[in-house]
Amino acid sequence: MAVEIRESDIRVEFYRGSGPGGQHRNVTDSAVRIRHLPTGIVAQASESRSQLQNREVAMERLRVALEKRERKVKKRIATRVPRKAREERLSAKKIVSQRKRLRTTLD
Repeated sequence: MAVEIRESDIRVEFYRGSGPGGQHRNVTDSAVRIRHLPTGIVAQASESRSQLQNREVAMERLRVALEKRERKVKKRIATRVPRKAREERLSAKKIVSQRKRLRTTLD
C-alpha cells in the first residue's frame, strides 16, 4: 500500500547534525527533518554527512509512519479455551494449593 506524499503537505527543515563526525559534520547543515503538516508526523535523519541521503532516509521513514497510521488493526476474535487446556491449568493449580497446604504448621 503506497502512500502518496504531496510536496505541498510537507515542510523540510535542514539543521546541523550533532554527534561524532568532526569538522565535516559540524560545519554543514546535513541533518533533515520532514514534517507532514496534515498529520503532524515528524521524521528526521542525520546518519549521513550527505543532505541528499538524509532527505531520502527521512522521506522513507515518513512514508513508513504514514502507512502504519493508515493500517487498520483487525479486531481480535475471542476463542473458547479448550477443555483439556482448562483441566490441565486447574490440576496444576490444585497441585500448588496442596503443596502450600502441606507447608503450613499445625497448631
